[in-house]
Amino acid sequence: MYYFRVLFVRIIVRINIFLFLFLLLYFKSQAQQPNFFSRSEFGVHVGSMYYIGDLNQFKPFYKSQLAGGFMYRFNVHSRLSLRFNYTVGNVEAYDSDSKKIMNINRNLDFKSRIRELAGGIEFNYFPFQFGSKRYPGTAYIITQLGVFYMEPQTTINGQEVKLQGVGTEGQGSALGRKRSYSNFQISIPLGLGAKVSLGKRATFNVDIAIRKTFTDYIDDVGADFYLDPTLLAAANGQTAADLNNRSLDGGRYGRRGNSSTKDWYVYAGGMLTFRLGVGNVCPKLR
Repeated sequence: MYYFRVLFVRIIVRINIFLFLFLLLYFKSQAQQPNFFSRSEFGVHVGSMYYIGDLNQFKPFYKSQLAGGFMYRFNVHSRLSLRFNYTVGNVEAYDSDSKKIMNINRNLDFKSRIRELAGGIEFNYFPFQFGSKRYPGTAYIITQLGVFYMEPQTTINGQEVKLQGVGTEGQGSALGRKRSYSNFQISIPLGLGAKVSLGKRATFNVDIAIRKTFTDYIDDVGADFYLDPTLLAAANGQTAADLNNRSLDGGRYGRRGNSSTKDWYVYAGGMLTFRLGVGNVCPKLR
């Protein structure tokens, strides 16, 4: 009887050891498989933002302002990622900084806070894997679709005025050819970047992306010419008339903007990201 009990205990011990080793190998293999968390990254980015439009047609990084935000990246495989980012920044421009006499005389200015949420793809030029000596870094391209909130404003008589509801070009009245524009607009970020692996859990990135927009009113300037101040004051108020034509010489027949073009804005910066989980590197696609 004693012999059978000893044999039974030995069998149980061996079964437990076998199960322990089996479970250990199983969970180890599972931990090494790519999963949602091991493929996910979360990061913060800091950089600068500037605007291109009627008040700044050619100067890169003119009046660039501090900007930043957060980013989430899901690595589909070693060449392709899904990327979502939230960015907050400021843009501004002043005719007084122009070298053109016509623009200086126009005497317009604006500033606006930009809040953007965008998502799309990030395609690596070369395979990229965390902690890999063979694939430690890559350049990439960015293509996204975003929505942003703008709030153009200017200063008149020592007071800041939010321009969207003023109707400086007759928006919302019989004088304006366009309806009042919305603070919410669509953007298409297109850009280039590069990243390098910082071990198995982090990356450092730098990129720049220009935002194609479908509005001409980031700067509240879209019409070609000034309106009759008397008619505009009667339709949208005296503030609208005063802000429509701020030219230094007071001329009524100068050029206000360019209705054939849209406004753009650009963000450039650096980013530090961290993986949300451990596991094997992403599936490699050459």
